[in-house]
Amino acid sequence: MTAETAPRSSRLSTREGRERAIFDAARAVFAEYGFKGATTAEIAKRAGIPKANLHYYFPTKEALYRAVTEDVLTAWLEAASSFDETADPAGAIATYIGAKMDMARADPIGSRIWASEILRGAPVIGDFLETTLVDWLNSREAIVRRWISEGKLVPMEPRYFFYLIWATTQHYADFEGQMVALNRGQPLSEAQFETAKAQVIETLLRGVLRG
Repeated sequence: MTAETAPRSSRLSTREGRERAIFDAARAVFAEYGFKGATTAEIAKRAGIPKANLHYYFPTKEALYRAVTEDVLTAWLEAASSFDETADPAGAIATYIGAKMDMARADPIGSRIWASEILRGAPVIGDFLETTLVDWLNSREAIVRRWISEGKLVPMEPRYFFYLIWATTQHYADFEGQMVALNRGQPLSEAQFETAKAQVIETLLRGVLRG
């Protein structure tokens, strides 16, 4: 049976498998070398495919890098769905912080790629920040302001609170090496991480909830 006569599901599975291999290899290479130092040749090598195949799916290095960074941000934005699902600010904020902490632990590479892009001034995904991220933040701010007006949260500037959440949660990915050094050369255990997550949630909530 040739590729042309194979069932569509089989061809789709092969295509998706190749795209996934390219995507995973790209994440690793971009995290290790940054955008400037990464090459499509190295990404193709790690994905186990010819370079020409990589360019079939992603014509340029920039296109692949953009897809990787947008994937990271999309996952982060979706983590805040709790703000739409409950009228309880404590539950919504705790769920969001917990999700961001879990993402930092499960996908530190994604966070580091994102941090590297932002530190470079977001030359590749600046338009994504100015549209998707701005729209998302505006919608989250509106919800937080409503909770403030309802007397559920203390008066504050919502976006600065989100900056605080991002800085705190992403620390567990971007500064993993520092934490390992301060933890006797070992990564945080599951128990230590859960303790840290609970403490972050409790501390941040204590600062914004009405007593």
